[in-house]
Amino acid sequence: MKSKIDRVWDAFWSGGISNPLEVIEQITYLLFIRRLDDIQTLAEKKARITKTAVENPVFLPGQAHLRWSQFKNASPRSCTKPSPRRSSRSCGAWVTARPTAST
Repeated sequence: MKSKIDRVWDAFWSGGISNPLEVIEQITYLLFIRRLDDIQTLAEKKARITKTAVENPVFLPGQAHLRWSQFKNASPRSCTKPSPRRSSRSCGAWVTARPTAST
């Protein structure tokens, strides 16, 4: 277990994140993205079985690149390219708020 933790720490360190609070923040983003993808996957399976549309989708069409199932296979370089939708050092921080019906 310690060796796995050391590997994760080394990965963040080599990526330029050495502050333990930033590491925890990034891990939290990643866990959040994974949970959102799990929720969407479960909703898609339910919709397939019941032959209905997905109710309240977490990810809208065109947002597949934000899903954990896609993200986990992305290259590290794609996570560090600055873009208006994400910070330069955060792979998880590009999750943007989805407009609701009331806005």
